[in-house]
Amino acid sequence: MDGWLGAWTGGRRAVHLGNVADFNEQFLAPGTDPDQRSRRLRQAHHYAGMASCYSPEPALLVLPGEVERAWIDWLARELEWGPVELYSGIAPERTLAQALADRPALAERIATAGLPVLPWGRTAAQGEGAELAAVRRYESKAAAHALFTELAPEHHGIVVPHQEQPGSRRRAARRLTARASRGLTTVLKSPHGVGGYGTVVVTPQDVFAAGGGRALLRRLTGAELPAPGGDVLLEEYIDGGRADRLRDLTFDAVVGDDGRVHPVGVGEMAVHGTRYQGVTVGPGVVPVGAVAIAERFGLAVGERLAAEGHRGWYDVDFVTDRDRRLAPTEINLRLTGPAIAFVLRARLDLVRGPGHLVRTLDALPLGARISQEALHDHLDRLRPRCARLGVTVLPLVAAAGYEPEPAVGLALAAREAEALEAAQALIGAGNHALGRMFEALR
Repeated sequence: MDGWLGAWTGGRRAVHLGNVADFNEQFLAPGTDPDQRSRRLRQAHHYAGMASCYSPEPALLVLPGEVERAWIDWLARELEWGPVELYSGIAPERTLAQALADRPALAERIATAGLPVLPWGRTAAQGEGAELAAVRRYESKAAAHALFTELAPEHHGIVVPHQEQPGSRRRAARRLTARASRGLTTVLKSPHGVGGYGTVVVTPQDVFAAGGGRALLRRLTGAELPAPGGDVLLEEYIDGGRADRLRDLTFDAVVGDDGRVHPVGVGEMAVHGTRYQGVTVGPGVVPVGAVAIAERFGLAVGERLAAEGHRGWYDVDFVTDRDRRLAPTEINLRLTGPAIAFVLRARLDLVRGPGHLVRTLDALPLGARISQEALHDHLDRLRPRCARLGVTVLPLVAAAGYEPEPAVGLALAAREAEALEAAQALIGAGNHALGRMFEALR
């Protein structure tokens, strides 16, 4: 099999490991508050439901949190999977690697399956070496920025925002205040933030209202930025102009075992503030000019990653400026939310014919805290209404329905963008009605 699918799994079924928390854990700043660490572990375990769609067809699925079999059966029907071995709920309060160390029979089953084993991202559990070294280096937004700066002069249509690395919170506060006094908006970044956590856009008004850069950093620490021991980067804010313009893009690719880089595609991300919410991929989603610029630059990044030892999935994220140039913001050397959308599109195109658009919605508010069984029934009632619009509903994150802010993660697939919009609105209204119903029952 040629292309990225061949480089990813060789067209074979695979073992999927939901080690999202394990990957994130290796980048947590020293001194992270235990409650914050526990909250992020729980959130990562919910997001690990994405593991069901790491590849076009799983054979064995290992999830840290408890996920009912009905969700996997739903996906298997829609995506025409064969039987899937499911092991869920094995690590509710710890990392997946820690849990597997205490379950040698399951670890041996994975090791002897004779299939590709796909984690969310590489950690020390898969062994030290060049691959992990590349991950640790370029997951840093400072190292990624240095690479972008080096490569950009050879790429028309790419602009790299200026970045400062103050080295301490005190110097960062002084620089933040100085920038605010010049009327400059600043993007504060933790070097290893994930999914928008650790990235904050700060206006001059924010700085002055807080009483200066030092007071603002103190207020943001813990809630939006890592513990005081963690570094903070200051980056130029790229103004995208009108709100209706294309703003947040991602280029995804796979580095094969032989070091060759295989493009997967370019998608349009949905970002609220700085928080990633989902992506849309498929024909016509991103203009061909922007696709070409993102792909050329993204492949150049991938060639450097491959030369330093990285193998597997990666992406490069961009924002656009007023002149529609692309500004690269980070590299993810792991699977990503957009990766799931690209995998689903490939599977649907295979089993139902080409031309699919896929939109992932990572955290749709539910309006009420409900069990997985009740959530399944709720979505199953909405499913035929979406089908009449020409939209397939695919559940991805089903375990967060009983959180203080209950949510569900879904993918929607269709052949028309208008159908995706209609189905998203329908589900949003259905979730809101669910909340009103439960409120009335109290």
